[in-house]
Amino acid sequence: QLHLVESGGGLVQPGGSLRLSCAASGPLDIYAIGWFRQAPGKEREGVACINSADIDINYVDPMKDRFAISRNNAANTVYLQMDNLQSQDTAIYYCALTTRWCTDHWRDFASWGQGTPVTVSS
Repeated sequence: QLHLVESGGGLVQPGGSLRLSCAASGPLDIYAIGWFRQAPGKEREGVACINSADIDINYVDPMKDRFAISRNNAANTVYLQMDNLQSQDTAIYYCALTTRWCTDHWRDFASWGQGTPVTVSS
């Protein structure tokens, strides 16, 4: 199974941007990769997912276009570009993979990374 490592989180002011990276230990071209987040006291929720055909789905504020998921198979890396961040986006962000189709159901994913914390505050 692949090992995934998240990075790119940090402290950002409301309205700011961050680009998260999910680096894999090997090829990920056959997998769908999902980004999830978990805030204190809340359940893990899906943020976005991109499948092996580069078709992506946003689960958080999709009509506002604040999150953009992309992949670079040559670099074994998936990214999450986050713009116009708000306080409710504060959470630990995780990436994970599935051999099946994209979904926001975290139980369908495996190879969870350690997570990267994102804090949005003034």
